Amino acid sequence: MLKMNTKLAWLLFALCVGMAFIVGWVSRTRPQKTPVCQSQQQEGCLKDGGQEGPSLVFADLTPEEMVQVQRYLLDNLGVPLVDAPRAKPSDNCIYSIVLYLPPKTEVLEFLDHQGRKPTRQALAVVHFGNQEDPNVTEYVVGPLPRPTYHQDVTVQRYEEKLPYYRRFFLKSERDEIDTFLSKEFIKAPNFMLRVLDFDGKNFVRLPGLPPGFKSGDRKVWMGHFQNVSGFYLHPVGLEVQVDVSSLNLSEWNVQSVFYNGQHFRDMEDLERQFNEGRVQVAKVKKSPLDGGYSSLKPRVPPQWAGPLHYEPRGPRYCIRDNQVSFMSWSFAFGMEVNSGPRIFDVRFQGERIVYELSLQDASALYGSNSPMTMNTRFMDLSFALGKDTLTLTQGVDCPFLATYLDGHYFLDSSRPLTRRNSICIFELNAEIPLRRHFDHFIEDSPFYGGLVDSVLVFRSVSTMVNYDYVWDFVFHQNGAVGVRMFASGYIMTSFFFDDAEDFGNRVQELTLGTIHAHNIHYKADLDVGGVKNSLVTNDMAFTKVQAPWDPEHEIHQMRLKRQILQTEDEAAFRLDAPFPRNIYFAANSTNRWGHDRGYRIQIYSFSGDHLPESDPMERAISWGRYKLAVTKRKEEEPFSTSVYNQNDPWTPSVAFADFINNETITNEDLVAWINVGFLHIPHSEDIPNTVTVGNAVGFMLRPYNFFDDDPSIYSPDGVFFSSKQDITSCAVNHLACVAKIASCLPNFPPFSYEGFRNLTRL
Repeated sequence: MLKMNTKLAWLLFALCVGMAFIVGWVSRTRPQKTPVCQSQQQEGCLKDGGQEGPSLVFADLTPEEMVQVQRYLLDNLGVPLVDAPRAKPSDNCIYSIVLYLPPKTEVLEFLDHQGRKPTRQALAVVHFGNQEDPNVTEYVVGPLPRPTYHQDVTVQRYEEKLPYYRRFFLKSERDEIDTFLSKEFIKAPNFMLRVLDFDGKNFVRLPGLPPGFKSGDRKVWMGHFQNVSGFYLHPVGLEVQVDVSSLNLSEWNVQSVFYNGQHFRDMEDLERQFNEGRVQVAKVKKSPLDGGYSSLKPRVPPQWAGPLHYEPRGPRYCIRDNQVSFMSWSFAFGMEVNSGPRIFDVRFQGERIVYELSLQDASALYGSNSPMTMNTRFMDLSFALGKDTLTLTQGVDCPFLATYLDGHYFLDSSRPLTRRNSICIFELNAEIPLRRHFDHFIEDSPFYGGLVDSVLVFRSVSTMVNYDYVWDFVFHQNGAVGVRMFASGYIMTSFFFDDAEDFGNRVQELTLGTIHAHNIHYKADLDVGGVKNSLVTNDMAFTKVQAPWDPEHEIHQMRLKRQILQTEDEAAFRLDAPFPRNIYFAANSTNRWGHDRGYRIQIYSFSGDHLPESDPMERAISWGRYKLAVTKRKEEEPFSTSVYNQNDPWTPSVAFADFINNETITNEDLVAWINVGFLHIPHSEDIPNTVTVGNAVGFMLRPYNFFDDDPSIYSPDGVFFSSKQDITSCAVNHLACVAKIASCLPNFPPFSYEGFRNLTRL
């Protein structure tokens, strides 16, 4: 019995040892749980820091401020005001409320010399349709947040009163045009049913603008498309011109009708000729609701995920209110409701380089053989480039872990509108060295030095009906600022008939991708080493000289050509004229080597031809004449164009060409007006969407003798090691620690999207 108990004890002991070994082995071999990445972002870097920092002088109006201005105007204008969404052309309404920027001199006194903070004010645009003399009036309203005064600044800003016909179309007015046309279609029942299968709701309409041929016209060609997803690619061939110039809706009328290359007086004429068999019919196939070929739904199911961007120690940038800081950079940002993204007080290493860098307008000039498109000159400022910056999609429009911010707007509405997550800010590893060199010329001492181009990006995307414009401001560690635009979205199309291929390419059976030219205008108010600058060009030339060591032989010697431009006329470079290879703003101070400190403007553009100056609409987009124009800064020239130019380009409220009047530009406060663009001849690969690849334009602002050496050499991201060092040591090479630093799981939040709220259509 004792012997059996001993055996049993040994057996149990062996089992326990075995179990302990197995448990220990499993615990050692089981994968350890990877820790979640911990942010080391400095305290106080919040989307809304609640600070009273100096950058707030540039901050967009808050919804609360907009409401206060609206209430003040309702109580103090002394006329009945109707909410814009319900307003008829014969009503008065508040069209928009935006920030009114204070004068630059006041802002600089506040920022640089501890002066008085400029009064915060709003600019309100009011449509007065219910007056003996209908007009558009602009008021400065202040002080905010509790207004007590308003001042009419219309004549001060435009040197004239604004005629009522220059106003842009309210959504309510566009809805009335839809209603009017639907009633007109009843006059052609056989044609509409048998040719177009019209059921009262299966069409979408788009306007061709400007509306006519002379000031005062509001005669709009309306193109018709199948009401399906991606309708822009589904024209049906019917275009109708309506005269909506009267404030009395009962006086609106059809001016002309066009179908498949044939013109008719009105809908009754179209119906009569159709019944007589005299209309050449090209019946389109009815498309499915998802659009078929125009659908953006992927044609294959998703597979495994691609690379993802994350920051193992959290963002290295900081956002407080409307100010961003990153490495040596800082800037304030805003989103103007009409003109879109803009940044202010851009500083590198604490020194201001740019006072204002802002989008001004995006034009699209079209060609076609159909009435709606052949005379279309879209000026997207009027369509509200800022308000139409819509919700961004995590992981596509911006990195998943970017910081997303909201935009707030009051335009053609009864209350402030919020665009959720419509701005994103993120650091991007561009996966290319900003600089690098491997040296092995001296064989016993090879070394490597480099720096990845890790940049900060401030991004938004404007969806202008069919087109999507991606706007980027990019901040590099060498002191350069990149400004770029990527184009995507749907192309605008026309019905394919007759000589259509003279105006583009056929992209579907009855669909023409129409030729058009995009041009984007920017304002760059640089303050390089101070407010006073001059404009200098550098270029090259070959001169024939005798070889000093052998006079019998000649050498074509390359030399530097330097010129200081004296006047605005000299600094206005036509779009198709020769352009200096090197042009820069020069300060009144020098670097260590005796050269004027400067910032260079380097443009990347593939613009088409500008509209001929003989065209009666050209002055409205006369900024398009110039690739670059540098002018003396004036408070009365804040923008290069106007929202009123779209509906009255024949007498433009702002004509940029008038800015250039041969004033001196040496040692002055200067503004660079920069035009970039590309010619787009749509092709089959633009179906269903235009891709951003190859459709990007922009410019760089680069330091040119501004520093004593490349400031990126002081970046903590720099890498250097030689053959005589231990490159696996973190003390020598921080890349050796990547495996340790990045061995954490990024904290990806759940996917969310709020872009389907608060939507309005054109």
